[in-house]
Amino acid sequence: MVNDTISDMLTRIRNACLNKNEEVSLPTSKTCVAICKIMKEEGFILDYSVEQEKDKPYKTLTIKLKYDSEGNKVISGIKRISKPGLRVTATAEKLPKVLNGLGIAIISTSKGLMTDKNARKANLGGEVLCYVW
Repeated sequence: MVNDTISDMLTRIRNACLNKNEEVSLPTSKTCVAICKIMKEEGFILDYSVEQEKDKPYKTLTIKLKYDSEGNKVISGIKRISKPGLRVTATAEKLPKVLNGLGIAIISTSKGLMTDKNARKANLGGEVLCYVW
C-alpha cells in the first residue's frame, strides 16, 4: 500500500512520459483527481477518467498524456514539493513561481486545490503540493 498517493501519481506520470506511453493508470483519490483536473485545464494532459474495474475493490484513475506534433512530451518536469515528512506552506505573497510563470505550482488552499496564479488572485496561501512545467 502506498502512503503518499500524490508522489506515486507524479512518479507514474514522470515514468510514463519518459517511456512515451499514451496513458497511465493508478488507484484513485480525490486529491489525485483534483490535480488531474488542474493539469487538464492548464494543458499538460489530454484527459483523465475514473473507472470502477470488475476485479479490483478500488476505482482506477486513467490519465491520457499529451505529446506535441513531433512526439515530444508536454510535461518536461514534475516535482513533489510538500511531502508527508516535511510540509511546505506559503502565504499568498510568497507563493512560488515556476520557471517565471511558464510552469505551475499546485497549491492546496482552504478553497480547494488551485494553481499558484489563481491562489494569488484570490489572495490565498496554502500547502505547495507540486510543480509542473
